[in-house]
Amino acid sequence: MSNIFNSMIEWIDKRFPLTSNWKAHLSEYYAPKNFNFWYFFGSLALLVLVNQLITGIFLTMNYKPDASQAFASVEYIMRDVDYGWLIRYMHSTGASMFFVVVYLHMFRGMLYGSYRKPRELLWLVGMCIFFVLMSLAFTGYILPWGQMSYWGAQVIVSMFGAIPAIGETLQQWLLGDFTLSDAALNRFFAYHVVTLPLVLLVLVFVHILALHETGSNNPDGVEIKENKNPSTGIPVDGIPFHPYYTVKDIVGVVVFLIVFCGIIFFAPEMGGYFLEYNNFIPANTLQTPDHIAPVWYFTPYYSMLRAVTVNFLGIDAKLWGVILMAGSVVIFCFLPWLDRSPVKSVRYKGPYFKIALTLFVISFFVLGWLGTKSPTPLYTLLAQIFTVIYFAFFVLMPWYSKIDKTKPEPKRLQE
Repeated sequence: MSNIFNSMIEWIDKRFPLTSNWKAHLSEYYAPKNFNFWYFFGSLALLVLVNQLITGIFLTMNYKPDASQAFASVEYIMRDVDYGWLIRYMHSTGASMFFVVVYLHMFRGMLYGSYRKPRELLWLVGMCIFFVLMSLAFTGYILPWGQMSYWGAQVIVSMFGAIPAIGETLQQWLLGDFTLSDAALNRFFAYHVVTLPLVLLVLVFVHILALHETGSNNPDGVEIKENKNPSTGIPVDGIPFHPYYTVKDIVGVVVFLIVFCGIIFFAPEMGGYFLEYNNFIPANTLQTPDHIAPVWYFTPYYSMLRAVTVNFLGIDAKLWGVILMAGSVVIFCFLPWLDRSPVKSVRYKGPYFKIALTLFVISFFVLGWLGTKSPTPLYTLLAQIFTVIYFAFFVLMPWYSKIDKTKPEPKRLQE
């Protein structure tokens, strides 16, 4: 059997670079030996992506992208299709868990300076993945055609109308109609199941290639490729990704699946945060819900959209809100050039960066909470204050990261 297997591998290698790719990206890809639990979330994001693709394929087999049948088809999946309820909950819970692991993955990058040289392009590709993921979440959120799907989409699509000169034309082009209707639902279905997944898969592939070209970052910020064994050319502080980190990632996968399955079987709506109660009501174009709010992973940006209440510099308040909301995501792309610290990792950065990062995280959570609430004068004021704190983290970074008192980075990884 061993000879047959080896012969088969040899036959494949002559026609496809199987063994060479296995060595380049797994068995002979050397990663830093001091990875901690923060490094689980990259592989977990890949796991959730596979879950979303597989469950999404099964859902499309019974879903009807028709404004008059979409909601009923989702109910048919939940009630009449064998294990349809499980597939739907795996997909809806997977969407939220995707953002959980991606946000934690991004936070790890901010902690340890994974956006710093030579990984600027890696960070930018990762941000493109995040933008596509947000687009996928938005288009998928519309497909059940419930009350919150419909009216949430009305709010988001109306933002395009706030763009001067081209806003209304862009909005009509996006919808394929003058209002949110059957044509728009068909378009968003096509974006969600074909266009955006293809773009996402290409970006993930490029992201992994870029990672393996520059090498993985680590909690100490040491570049292991700069210190190699002269005789073997192997980084002295590195270990093969397989089997060491493939086995380690299994631990993270098991813990993640326990949490994931617990949510699916015991709290799939998660108190209305993962699946809103209004989305179990068919879309009614004549009845607006009492309170319109996006799903939880969009609420921080929604708070910023609502934080602007007055016209400024001759620009309408609504347009300022759109600019702030878009800027709050795009500004992450500039992190490699905003951070002027001589060290990468938070382990060796001073108190200014740590305080700034803590305030940033607090502002993100508070804005997320405010986005779930109906606007009041107090909540609007809080949203304005924490929006300023959010942007101050980035805008002031060239100053506080430069004057911060840092510790010298080690030449070798710390055990």
